[in-house]
Amino acid sequence: MQQQPPAQPVLEGVEWVRQAPTRWQLRNDLLLALVLAVATAASLVLYRAAGYNQDGPWWASLVWAAAMTLPLALRRRFPDVIAVVASAAFITGAVLYLSEALFSNIALFIAIYTVGAWGRSRRRAFVVRLAIVLAMFGWLLWSLIYFSTVQEVAPELGRDGFLSPYLAFGLVNVLTNLLYFGGAWYFGDANYRSARERAALEQRTAELAAERERSRRQAVALERVRIARELHDVVAHHVSVIGVQAGAARRVLSSNPDAAADALSAIETSSREAVTELHALLGTLRADGEPEPTASTLGIAQIEALAAEASAAGLPTAFAVVGEPRQAPTLVEASAYRVAQEALTNVRKHAGAAATADVRIRWTAERVELEVANTGIVRRSAGDGGQDSGLGLVGMRERVAATGGELELGPRARGGFLVRAAFPLQSDGRRPPTDGDAR
Repeated sequence: MQQQPPAQPVLEGVEWVRQAPTRWQLRNDLLLALVLAVATAASLVLYRAAGYNQDGPWWASLVWAAAMTLPLALRRRFPDVIAVVASAAFITGAVLYLSEALFSNIALFIAIYTVGAWGRSRRRAFVVRLAIVLAMFGWLLWSLIYFSTVQEVAPELGRDGFLSPYLAFGLVNVLTNLLYFGGAWYFGDANYRSARERAALEQRTAELAAERERSRRQAVALERVRIARELHDVVAHHVSVIGVQAGAARRVLSSNPDAAADALSAIETSSREAVTELHALLGTLRADGEPEPTASTLGIAQIEALAAEASAAGLPTAFAVVGEPRQAPTLVEASAYRVAQEALTNVRKHAGAAATADVRIRWTAERVELEVANTGIVRRSAGDGGQDSGLGLVGMRERVAATGGELELGPRARGGFLVRAAFPLQSDGRRPPTDGDAR
């Protein structure tokens, strides 16, 4: 298959040059030229049999027919030259009485049309066509004026009167040629404009496809950034559990070996879960060119197990569900779980050894609310003044904002700290924040 050069981009204020003809188009031009040559030769036979231009030699008429039609095989490659050659051949055949008046007009029309449709320069195409039209009309007017004085030519057309038959005949010829050349000029330019609009449409389509690809890659990159942020939540949660259990095991190792064994078992379980989650997240971050990762299986239904795990790790945690659970969007499911996980991690890290936690999930018709409250000590790192200083609280805000929800953070009036997140169960059309928004 022939390799085509890339099409010239369509730019405002810059003349667009049509792409070179394809091999298939050149083959069609050759076929058109051969068909017109055969048809012109057959038409010459009929015209000469009817007594039209029968005085000229046969061979000269055949040479004229070849010169009139065969150059059209290269009409798209050299449109300006072919139009000039066809025009010269047309006038020569008429002057030497070698021509016919049917297929030669078709060939000349195609040649002039091609200049407008395939000309490499619009200015040159305009000049060439204007020169041909002026030459043709000059020749026509000269012929009409000259033969008006020759009574032997068209003697049936009288020359007398303001609107004589001969003058009417001449005006009909002028009008016919105006329509003929005007049509070739107009349809040639229309074909060029159509090709330019088609190229512009293909260009816009390619640009949109490239933009979609860039958007897809950007979305993947943003998703990986979001997953990377989840590494903080995973590591912080499991490491805090391991730290609490390790401390408990150290204190009871000599006095209560069974309790120490339970603590070590909890450490083993938590470390394995951490390794599994880290392996999945890092595998997603390293993957490139693979199908999009499947949604996490951690959701609102797993928050109860998260509360139980916190209790087993030494943080007494109550869990309650208010309302009838409903189907929530995948992003809401994952975000709610991560917010609960981060909130419980912060309780273990900042609230003190005597703290307790209360996890509540409230279902309504339009949204689901997650509330994690504790009775511990409010420290600077987790209070109003420092709530945005850690990555955990920033991550909470970003997760909730990504779903179009609302987040409330702050100390409680009766002591402790409260995290309340409200997630919509249906999208409200808000877009997730981007890195540009964060800046």
